[in-house]
Amino acid sequence: MSEPVYGILIVEDDFRIADINRAFIEQSEGFEVVGMAKTGAEALALLERDAANVHLVLLDAYIPDVEGLELLWEMRRRHAHLDIVMITAAKEVETIAEALRGGVFDYLIKPTESERMGQMLRRFRQERAALDHKAEMSQEELDRTLGRMRASADKPSPSGRAALPKGIDRLTLGAVVTALREEAGPLTAMQLASKIGASRSTARRYLEFLVAEAVACAELGYGDVGRPERRYRLVGNAEGLLGVSG
Repeated sequence: MSEPVYGILIVEDDFRIADINRAFIEQSEGFEVVGMAKTGAEALALLERDAANVHLVLLDAYIPDVEGLELLWEMRRRHAHLDIVMITAAKEVETIAEALRGGVFDYLIKPTESERMGQMLRRFRQERAALDHKAEMSQEELDRTLGRMRASADKPSPSGRAALPKGIDRLTLGAVVTALREEAGPLTAMQLASKIGASRSTARRYLEFLVAEAVACAELGYGDVGRPERRYRLVGNAEGLLGVSG
């Protein structure tokens, strides 16, 4: 029996980002792009014609002919079977909260790393596969499917300091925070790697951890070849992560 292929509709008015997302999806197993729309009107028209072949919508919050998350709610009203992922530069808590109330599958803040996009797609496939092949689920199975089982790493360590996830070392984290503090402007992962003497992938892992902890933020910029790149700066207090009392 062949594996299912899930159709994706990309709703994005920036053609560069839309093309990057399409290229990534086309290389991802089990997915295909079945449509691309630059406006809300285009997206709704495409769904009217081909909704049965669309399983997941990648939706930007900033669409020229739509106010706020109006398109999200309209899609929910017309096509209840759809899963929707917000891929947007909107960081306002009010917007995020409304999207979560609208039942979005995930919320990705631009610029989105391919690793994070791949994580979302893998989770989508796993959840769909689990739901498609079972008539009933226990609470444990449901929690595992939805990724809601919390590891012991979420708990404070015996020393009273917050435990860090696997792959994040407190000393290296301190060097990353110091480098960000000393820089007047935001840094790319490559620039940080040069400053702390680490690989780009290591620097990016620590930067994304700080973003997830709301200690740093990522800003969208375009490099020399026109490709979007993430630039990071501190926006919060890192003392708790570093085990330093305020």
